[in-house]
Amino acid sequence: MGGKNVVIAMGGGPTPVINNSLRGIVEAIGAYPNRFGIVYGAWHGILGILREELLDLSAQPPEEIALLRTTPAAGAIGTARYKLTHDEDVHRIVEVFRAHEVGYFFGIGGNDTQLVCQRVAEAAAAEGYELTVVGVPKTIDNDLGDPEMELIDHTPGYGSVARYWAWTVQCLEEENRGSSPADPVLVAQAMGRRVGFVPAAARLADPERALPLLIFLAECGLSLDEITDAIADTVRKHGRAIVIVSEGLKLGELGERRDAFGHAAFSSSRATVAQVLVNHLNEVGFPARGLARGQVPGTEQRDAILYASPVDLDEAYAVGVKAVRLAAAGESGYMVTIRRAEGDVYRAEYGEIPLEEVAGKDRPFPVQWISETKTDVTDDFVRYAAPLLGEDRVSVPIVRGRLRFARLRKIFAPKMLPDYVPAAWRR
Repeated sequence: MGGKNVVIAMGGGPTPVINNSLRGIVEAIGAYPNRFGIVYGAWHGILGILREELLDLSAQPPEEIALLRTTPAAGAIGTARYKLTHDEDVHRIVEVFRAHEVGYFFGIGGNDTQLVCQRVAEAAAAEGYELTVVGVPKTIDNDLGDPEMELIDHTPGYGSVARYWAWTVQCLEEENRGSSPADPVLVAQAMGRRVGFVPAAARLADPERALPLLIFLAECGLSLDEITDAIADTVRKHGRAIVIVSEGLKLGELGERRDAFGHAAFSSSRATVAQVLVNHLNEVGFPARGLARGQVPGTEQRDAILYASPVDLDEAYAVGVKAVRLAAAGESGYMVTIRRAEGDVYRAEYGEIPLEEVAGKDRPFPVQWISETKTDVTDDFVRYAAPLLGEDRVSVPIVRGRLRFARLRKIFAPKMLPDYVPAAWRR
């Protein structure tokens, strides 16, 4: 191999398809043997760079790289939630890159990861170190991009989680319809923090609105009493109700805990929105015999590879390939984007946007996609999201009855610098 070496890092929460972006980068680099050198995966994201833990991806068997396509979440090279707020950390990253002759850095992640990419690019420039930095989008929350959704239509990871909820609600309907004499109200909680794209996908299970389905986004603005009244109205009409709530819906004190970026980690909080609502419904009552039941699917939403959308998988790979093409052309300081081509048939187009336009910025759920009743989403959202589900099932290799995921060999680059403790971890 010739040329400068490469480091790829993942950041933030994983998705079912994140490893296909990793695979896209690794395989696309192979088309430029004179441009790129050794490809390293940062072991647990930015922490792996700080600790000089660089997994040699160029030394991996090709069949294991190929298996990344249907290997979910971030177990292959690891991810992290570590905020670059200390100048010493940023300098250390440049030092590590210099020691390992790294000329290219790819960051796979959401708005916080793109902020890391921006900081690393700025630090390298300030220190006179030549480094090409390209961001690769990822987030199940779909909150990366511009509010108008013109520059970034959606992000890899969202289509698969949308499919998870479309299929899950179909199964919840079978449960609720059969068990409604005893359990007339079934409440399920969706991820997505305080942005409504994930819970909104529940509507994809029932685009014709035949089910007694209510969706309460974090942005709906309804009080606990108003939500209770809406559920009671649905129970009066149908005898039962399926209720999807956002994990970020404000229904009182949840004892929220926060990650390094200050985001609420709802799965780590002392209470959940679903449980608050179920408890309230069972205390005040509703117009049917029986109890309200609740369930809170957790991080399985972002690692359920059997629910993965083939559209999402293909696009996750394509953004990795696009990132390599940008880097090979000498383009730095950009993040790859997915845009929707004009026309009646869905087709993705890939472009780029300067990091400063997306780094650290959250995109809200469009208010015009929330129904007038605040208990549903509109047909415009359904038209937007439905093509992302895909029509086929993803085939995951099975060996002796177990899913066969990629298992990368623990081959690390030799350490050349003194050991380092990330600045935020020191007492």
